[in-house]
Amino acid sequence: QVQLVESGGGLVQAGGSLRLSCAASGRAFSGYNMGWFRQPPGKEREFVARINWTSGRTNYADAVKGRFTISRDHAKNTLYLQMDSLKPEDTAIYYCSAGPLGAFAYSDYRAYEDWGRGTQVTVSS
Repeated sequence: QVQLVESGGGLVQAGGSLRLSCAASGRAFSGYNMGWFRQPPGKEREFVARINWTSGRTNYADAVKGRFTISRDHAKNTLYLQMDSLKPEDTAIYYCSAGPLGAFAYSDYRAYEDWGRGTQVTVSS
């Protein structure tokens, strides 16, 4: 059974940084996309970033490009999201996700089969 457990969220001032971690277990993730999504208060879940677990290829939402960096550590089976220059509009619950490469675009939540429970990130102005 796949488990994805996020950590690292918290309260930070605008302009600050946080690093989210996602401990992944339960399967080999070769050939998988690992993604970060977020759900701001009162809004729908939205794509943030993804990484191909094998190749390391990355993609980002325009809203975070240049400020966030997604990475993974094969040895620790852990996914990361380094968030710099945080803005109040980055406030959201952040979710880790995993899904096989397939028919849906990497930015589409339907491309991901497994999800963590989320970690809250709050950015104060």
